[in-house]
Amino acid sequence: MERFGLTKENWDQFVEWLWNFIPDLISAVIIFFVGVWVINIFSKALRKFFQQKDYDETLERFLYDLINIGLKILLVVLVVTQLGVQTSSLVAILGAAGLAIGLALQGSLSNFAGGVLILFFKPFKIGDYIEAQGVSGTVKEISIFTTKVNTFGNQLAVIPNGKISNGNIINYSAEERRRGKIEIGVSYESNIKEAKEILLDLINTQEKVIKDPAPEIFVTELGDSAVTLSLRFWALNDDFWEVHFYTIEEAKKRLEDKGISIPFPQRDVHLYSHDNRS
Repeated sequence: MERFGLTKENWDQFVEWLWNFIPDLISAVIIFFVGVWVINIFSKALRKFFQQKDYDETLERFLYDLINIGLKILLVVLVVTQLGVQTSSLVAILGAAGLAIGLALQGSLSNFAGGVLILFFKPFKIGDYIEAQGVSGTVKEISIFTTKVNTFGNQLAVIPNGKISNGNIINYSAEERRRGKIEIGVSYESNIKEAKEILLDLINTQEKVIKDPAPEIFVTELGDSAVTLSLRFWALNDDFWEVHFYTIEEAKKRLEDKGISIPFPQRDVHLYSHDNRS
């Protein structure tokens, strides 16, 4: 033993420490495996509970992960404490590590906080059509750190939750009905009253247009080249774009059939000649 740098006294102390440590080690191993078994059973029961309830899918996933991670952290603390590490020292180490990680991941923590706000205040949900941070599209997934949106062109936009929660959000799916506005210009020579009647008849004869409140039409601008008529109507979200595009196309046909022109921007150019006489 002396060739390993250990005296008989040191060896006896090591054997005594090891003999006293083995029961704690066995207890820690038992606690670990029993704890893992209990957490797995609890996780399965929690997942089954969420399946029976009609909670938001994203909120369910968030709560499940949060509870699962919390239980595993608690198990690690119990195991380390059983091995003889003082709880106060462990808390101090975890606190210092948490502070260092927090300073290094300030942006991620902001996104985490934003994700929590989105999950609990629910400004939108999966399947809603929103506009946020210059991106418009259908919400595909809401996670703790990011929100994934499928754009109109079927591109996947990943937006940090921190920016979404601190910015403006337009949720086009929040209300059952949506109001549309279509602006159409007619020439100054046209009969404005007749043009309004044609457009109102067009919108009122569509079954998917809501009649209460009734559609309206106003003259909203006397432009450089045209008189602008603003046609306003209500429709269900599912029918809105069909009504919108059909009305634009059909308005041009009906106005032209009645001899009412939709002018394009134009300018009158006047030429003057000057005689050059010596």
